[in-house]
Amino acid sequence: MDRFEAMSVLMAVVEAGSLSAGARRLNASLATISRKVTELEQHLGTRLLVRSSRGLTLTDAGRAFVAASRRILEDLESAERQAAGEYSAPRGWLQVTAPISFGERHLLPVALEFLAEQPEIDLRLMLADRQINLADEHVDVALRIGHLEDSSLIATRVGTVRRVICASPAYLARRGVPHQPEDLAGHDGISFQGFAIAPEWRYRQDSAAFAVEPRPRLAVNTTEAAIQAALAGLGIIRVLSYQVADELRAGRLQELLTAFAPEPLPVNLIYPETGLMPLKVRCFMDWTVPRLRARLAGLG
Repeated sequence: MDRFEAMSVLMAVVEAGSLSAGARRLNASLATISRKVTELEQHLGTRLLVRSSRGLTLTDAGRAFVAASRRILEDLESAERQAAGEYSAPRGWLQVTAPISFGERHLLPVALEFLAEQPEIDLRLMLADRQINLADEHVDVALRIGHLEDSSLIATRVGTVRRVICASPAYLARRGVPHQPEDLAGHDGISFQGFAIAPEWRYRQDSAAFAVEPRPRLAVNTTEAAIQAALAGLGIIRVLSYQVADELRAGRLQELLTAFAPEPLPVNLIYPETGLMPLKVRCFMDWTVPRLRARLAGLG
């Protein structure tokens, strides 16, 4: 029995929540995963998992073994990366994630320049409007918009972005300009859903926060679609400042209720806390942080 493989299988099953989900994560058959877990339990002479109709539960021995396995596998991965030269020279694959629109507009141009400067580093840039788990997806660096909750991650602030609402001049000429947040109740809105971080219809007045929404005429699942609908004069949208910066500068969209705007959202580059940072990560951070700060100046 390959004990490292057995540990990896057990970790996948526990993190996924079931044998079948663990099998899917490892792209293996359920019978194979079940057999490997059973062989591990037989090797250790103790039960690690209790299977029931409600899922899997770790025994006391299982919890202790999973904690030890996690430390061992992390040490093994670190040793392999060090042997491959990631700590002696900036080289190897670098995995980075960011929200789609921000990644396309701001991070990608910076990353392309970085690759030109670092020929030994290859980049996987995963753009997704969802919170990607850095450990599960083996991500080295993530760009996050909003307040952070995971204290185990190290964060470097690169700027802020504002939450804005806006509409086209044609719509405002037709329906009028809202002067108070409560005026939005008489307007048409465009909403988009499915994001971990989405601007809320929230405003401030005399230090009290409250929310008023226009009547949704259209619901979409991408920011770009919402912006295009607003440009066409369909209604009012709420977005992040970087998503409509060009449209606002050109006058194709007009920002509304600026006196009631909520506090800007922080933008951070985050990475897992590890004992020794690979040089490829340090090089990426050193290159990217000042350039993103320059690009975000004026957007917060």
